[in-house]
Amino acid sequence: MIEVAVVWLVILCSAALSVPIAVYAIECLAGSLPSRRERVPDRRIRPAIAVLVPAHDEEAGISETLANIRSQLAVGDRLVVVADNCRDQTAALARAAGAEVVERRDEERRGKGYALDTGIRHLAEAPPAIVLIVDADCQFGPGAIDHLAGAAAATGRPIQARNLMLAPKGAGLNLSVAEFAFLVKNHVRPLGLYRLGLPCQVTGTGTAFPWEVLGHAKLANANIVEDVKMGLELAYAGHPPQFCEKALVTSFFPYSNEGAETQRRRWENGHLALIRSALRSLFYPKTYRGVNYLAMTLDIIVPPLTLLAGVAVAMLLVSGAISLAGLGATAFWISMANVALLLAATFIAWAVHGRVALPARTLVGVPAYILAKFARYPRALLHRSNDGWVRTDRTRPEES
Repeated sequence: MIEVAVVWLVILCSAALSVPIAVYAIECLAGSLPSRRERVPDRRIRPAIAVLVPAHDEEAGISETLANIRSQLAVGDRLVVVADNCRDQTAALARAAGAEVVERRDEERRGKGYALDTGIRHLAEAPPAIVLIVDADCQFGPGAIDHLAGAAAATGRPIQARNLMLAPKGAGLNLSVAEFAFLVKNHVRPLGLYRLGLPCQVTGTGTAFPWEVLGHAKLANANIVEDVKMGLELAYAGHPPQFCEKALVTSFFPYSNEGAETQRRRWENGHLALIRSALRSLFYPKTYRGVNYLAMTLDIIVPPLTLLAGVAVAMLLVSGAISLAGLGATAFWISMANVALLLAATFIAWAVHGRVALPARTLVGVPAYILAKFARYPRALLHRSNDGWVRTDRTRPEES
């Protein structure tokens, strides 16, 4: 009796795992189709915009970020920096760079969301047609602001740029794999959704919002996963975010091991918290009232790539042992199909998009990296993500 229950449990788990793997594969395959050329927008016909930059102790890089933004602004555009609980020269450097600066002091309510809410209330005195939000450590690619503003004005929807994180020069395998995983999550999969006519997630930086849409956004909070939740709420309100591949925004992974570990832990805890919330929402009737909201919910339940691969392989091993014990091969064949589909979709995404981020010569070390990474997840599954604005250490080696 117990053996039968275990077999059926493994079958159900294998079948359940098929859902996020199928979602992942469909997105990757659609995102790896040949791209069609798109017209570069003319800034003379786009509306005036405001670029909003929330910043917390960013004196090391704020000047470079603002110079990059100003190089793409047109006459009538505004650049606003919210210096949130800063203890350094962020505000002074932003003023010197020609930005409007709003200084916020509130030690009890700390978080990027509160900074954004302050910035929006500042802009409300003379509302722009479009608001672009970008983090203080990011750089726009050529023409990105025009692409974002033009698309937001044309569609009346939030527009999400291609938000990539790059490994520093000379980084090891860990950051190369992380860069590839980030590329799949923030480029390949959103592009696939776009080609399928579906919305994408809001990633927290490089996003353009029509002013009237911001009225539906709940910004004043300290939760690190509220960007994604905001995207879901906007989709439910009839304003689903849309991906814009031509608009690129980049930043670098932390140089220090401590900074990389802090960032990794926050992202993974936040992502797992989102998955738990999305799984619960699958039991709510409202999730099925519109294809956009449902598509975004299904997209959220796809775990981080290394976790997804680790679970798929673990299920294959468990179901294989059950099959060898003569208790049935159903779960084994489901798990085999899951692993094959996951490998095929990831290989295609790598072949089309990822060979620069993760060169072929490094692939031999990837399985060991996944195994080591997978071992960390049980703790993260039980750990609640911390609220507040915890700045990642981005100090370069020569600065320490």
